[in-house]
Formats: sequence, structure tokens, C-alpha cells
Amino acid sequence: MSGADEQGDVGTARPLNMIQALNEAMDICMARDPDIVVMGEDVGYFGGVFKATEGLQRKYGKTRVFDTPITECGIMGVAVGMAAYGLRPVPEIQFADYIYPALDQIVSEAARIRYRSAGEFIAPITVRSPFGGGIFGGQTHSQSPEGIFTHVAGLKTVVPSTPYDAKGLLIAAIEDNDPVIFFEPKRIYNGPFDGHYGRPVTPWAKHPAAMVPEGYYRISLGQAKVVRGGGDVTILCYGTMVHVVSAVVEDMKIDAEVIDLRTLVPLDIQAITASVRKTGRCVVVHEATRTSGFGAELSALVQERCFHALEAPVERVTGWDTPYPHSLEWAYFPGPVRIGEALKRVMKD
Repeated sequence: MSGADEQGDVGTARPLNMIQALNEAMDICMARDPDIVVMGEDVGYFGGVFKATEGLQRKYGKTRVFDTPITECGIMGVAVGMAAYGLRPVPEIQFADYIYPALDQIVSEAARIRYRSAGEFIAPITVRSPFGGGIFGGQTHSQSPEGIFTHVAGLKTVVPSTPYDAKGLLIAAIEDNDPVIFFEPKRIYNGPFDGHYGRPVTPWAKHPAAMVPEGYYRISLGQAKVVRGGGDVTILCYGTMVHVVSAVVEDMKIDAEVIDLRTLVPLDIQAITASVRKTGRCVVVHEATRTSGFGAELSALVQERCFHALEAPVERVTGWDTPYPHSLEWAYFPGPVRIGEALKRVMKD
């Protein structure tokens, strides 16, 4: 099962990296809706630390694209107020590691305002934030906190893995009337990563999913994508891990079905169960800490729905239960060796 994309005024496709695709998504949405505002630390004049908002302030002015103080709780507090009064803010948290001061505003206010007001108020907020490791950022620039947000009722959580998906998913997120946490895997901003850190970076221009249509299109939230079909084992992953897993499967010559979840909440459970019932085996891969990571939820869902189809226990390959280490980054990062070992275990019988 693979979710269908919703096409709009799509023009000619051309290769973009993920940063360019995200920038284009915001540009298109702002041109279509004057209520959309972009805000965050350095997003205006400087264009963001990764240049994802470059040029937007020049085009739309300082009242629609503006810099904020270094206060994540303030950024989110203002965003909640804006949303309640009819705007559609797109705040950027410069690194996901710094999203924690904004948790109260995200969890207690944005996620619950529709429920608490019996639908009188909504919170159409899209919180963009780079996340994940593989860049030697250490414990303060490498975290993957998506599991925290998937636990909160009222939030949606999205993780793109390609420029094509990044643009379509971000447009859908901005147009959604509920708050969306949009995590961007910064390791693959400029090109896919196969997990072999000693190899040169491959630019997106050489990848088919870098062909991004010029105009408007959206990818509905809650639709997974079958990246690679197969019959022996199902691998569930998202973000950077989609590319690492795909490379491992090709190297090992395994007939694996690789599913890119794309959105964690809402989750495409139908795509997952259909695949696992077909293959009888399942491996879950994510970069975040193991205990209470989203892989634990995925494992439970597969167990509950596919128990009689399983030929082996569900395997998880994740980060470790430690702060993200700088000097031992590649021991923490779920790379080809650990993924390969899990695939061998799950398929040994």
C-alpha cells in the first residue's frame, strides 16, 4: 500500500535538495494564504541556520517572516495566541534539542485547545525543527525526540525522508487545522545517507526522489510509502533511516519490504499490517533512544494485529539509552552493521 499524492497546480519537476523543497513549500503556502506567518530564531534576515527560510522575508515582509528572541517557550506561546486569533503560524525551533522549553505550550495549550474549547478554537500550527544525528553535533544538536510528541493526544508528527516528500508533506501540515510537529532529518538535508560515514556524501540531484514539481501538491498525512517491495521481511523506518535501511537491504540481497512511515501520527497501520501479514517478519529501525521510543509502539501494534502471521519476534534497531555521544557517534547511530545483524536474527529460521 502506498499513499496517493494530491496534485494541484503542478509544473515542471526539477532536482532540489530537502532545504530547497522546504523553502518552496513555505513560499507556495504563503503566496496562497496571507494568514500564514513564519517565525523563529534567525529565520528572517539570515534565512535560518540551514537557510530553509532564505528569501522569504524579502518577499513577504517583516510582519509575516520575523526573527524572535532565543526563547522557545515564547515562540510557541506567541504561536498559540496567533492561531487562536485566526493566523496559521509556522514557527521554527532551530534544533529539536531545544524544543523542550516549549513543551508546556505545545502539550498543554496547542494540542488541547480544540478539545478544551469544544471546537471553538483550533491550533493550525506547524512546528518545524531539524532533528537527528550523524553530523557530529553531540548531545545538544543530535537528539530525536519524536516519541515524546507521538505520546500527546492532539498532535500530529511528521518526518520526511526525501525532497519530494518534504515539500508535499509540509504543505499538507501547514494546511492542517491541528498542530503538527514537523521534524526534518538534518543529516539528509543535502543528500541521502547510506550509513557508511566514511563515504563521500551523495547529492540529492542523483536521487529520483529529488525531482520536485514546481507548483502546488500535497501528500496527505497518515499515508506510508512502500519504498521497496519484498516478501521475506518488513522493515519499518522513517527519516534518515529509510536510506540507511535501503542500502543495507541492497548490500545483503534480501527480499525485504521497506516502508517509510512518513507520518508517525496519524499512522498508516493498514500499510504496516498488510505488509507484515505478507512477510511474517518485522524489523523496526529508528535513531531515537530505545526505551519508550516510537519503535516500542510499532512493535506493540504489530504484535497485537499480526501475532498469528509472525514467524519470529519483532526486532528493534535503535539508538542507545544514553545521551547522544560525540566521540562514539557511529556506535550510537543505527548503522549497517547493527541493522544487518537484526535482519539475520529475524530471518534465521
